[in-house]
Amino acid sequence: MQYISTRGAAPALTFEQAMLTGLARDGGLYVPETVPTMNEGEIAALAGLPYEEIAFRVMRPFIGETFTDDEFKALIAKAYAGFGHDARAPLKQLGPNHFLLELFHGPTLAFKDFAMQLIGQLFQASLSRSGDRVTIVGATSGDTGSAAIEAFRGLKNVDVFILFPHGRVSEVQRRQMTTPADANVHALAVDGDFDTCQGLLKDMFNDFDFRDRVRLAGVNSINWARVLAQVVYYFSAATSLGAPHRAVDFTVPTGNFGDIFAGYIAKTMGLPIGKLVVATNQNDILHRCLTTGVYQTESVLPSISPSMDIQVSSNFERVLFDAYGRDGRAVAQLMDELKGTGKFTVSQGALQSLQDTFESGRVSEEGTSASIKRTLAHSAELLCPHSAVGVAVAENHLGANPMVTLATAHPAKFPAAVEEATGIHPALPPRMGDLFDRPERVTRMPGDLKALEALILERTGA
Repeated sequence: MQYISTRGAAPALTFEQAMLTGLARDGGLYVPETVPTMNEGEIAALAGLPYEEIAFRVMRPFIGETFTDDEFKALIAKAYAGFGHDARAPLKQLGPNHFLLELFHGPTLAFKDFAMQLIGQLFQASLSRSGDRVTIVGATSGDTGSAAIEAFRGLKNVDVFILFPHGRVSEVQRRQMTTPADANVHALAVDGDFDTCQGLLKDMFNDFDFRDRVRLAGVNSINWARVLAQVVYYFSAATSLGAPHRAVDFTVPTGNFGDIFAGYIAKTMGLPIGKLVVATNQNDILHRCLTTGVYQTESVLPSISPSMDIQVSSNFERVLFDAYGRDGRAVAQLMDELKGTGKFTVSQGALQSLQDTFESGRVSEEGTSASIKRTLAHSAELLCPHSAVGVAVAENHLGANPMVTLATAHPAKFPAAVEEATGIHPALPPRMGDLFDRPERVTRMPGDLKALEALILERTGA
């Protein structure tokens, strides 16, 4: 199994190399050279299996010879042992033919735990074997950062630096990043928005001298292993609802396109997915692009669903690569246009390919609050604002197939928005009850590449 860059000018890598590298040296993102497929019998055999066994069967073809079967099974078991629900990703029914996939039972109460807990185990196993040390840098709009810190805190072979937009994450999200006391964890509050943080991350990866000096590795959804781990819960949900004998639809609240791209990979593998619906908040660049073919950045508007406050959706590049017939030069040209002008126009053929695969919808701030309130009244389910965006869009796309909406975070991560909509202040789980009593460790940073690199060099001693 080899991995190639979406921009076509970087060498092919193994799974392990792609995982440890993150961003390709040509600025592109790694994708499998070919996507393995599962036949109907293999998919049907997943029904009723423990989540860990489904994870092994779905991911095993992608990892090549990086780990033996027994090693990989053990790493998966460790990754999900700390989840607060035995089903790991349980389904709840919201209404006729509409289901909620709860992805918030991990240690940081967000869907990112499914990928990050596994990546932590994979990195540790790989680095322990080689004796190497890496510097992990991540940019977050809220949930990736805490999930990464939880996965890598205290590990001997890793320093982890998380960039988050100062004042633009919820207090629970911030404290999950700033209260761990482990010496290898560094929370950096950056002046700007998420796109500022993500831009700094990409610039660091493209500074090859710095990248090589600190052994830079990335765990944002630019990392293929992140996407791969998220493919699994599409299979677990769909087979619980009758796949492969009937198709299942999915609605995914998304800003960076990684979570729904995982659904696209599941569909490419052979899972009978009908609709793949992109749900956006008021920062609706994905919905606008899928509707008009024009990808044009605008100012990021702070919202009550801050993890989706994004204008540059990194993983969209991966699906553009397929929509353009895997033409890396065409994708590189689009990305150059985006960097230079803040926009690009998708060709008619590529747009048709995208529209054949994805549907989309947008929800306002008022609509998000109304969705939280309405879902509680009609389904006795308390949603976080991101999940509420997904539910609101899904309600406009219900059809003959079962619809699964991804619930991406626990409502207690966004208590102000939930309380404003319902009058209920959602409580944190008991294991996190002292979160607001823990001391914080955080460094305020300007949105400046040189200052950021200097701090990382100082703290790693590189």
